[in-house]
Amino acid sequence: MSDRIQLNPNICHGKPVIKGTRILVSTILGALAGGDDIETILEDYPPLSKEDILAALKFASELSQFEELPYQANAS
Repeated sequence: MSDRIQLNPNICHGKPVIKGTRILVSTILGALAGGDDIETILEDYPPLSKEDILAALKFASELSQFEELPYQANAS
């Protein structure tokens, strides 16, 4: 999906991380959702670059674009 995102069963139990780190994509997304801006995240996680954060956002965006519902919709 991205040259910056890594999924390896031997790193963080296979959860998506920024390549070359153990920083979870979900950690970055959670910080953004919590109101942190990119500069704050870069200060908190010095190994990251702005491009890493944007790659995490793109990764999440691509995951949310599924073609079929992953569950049965309740039509009541």
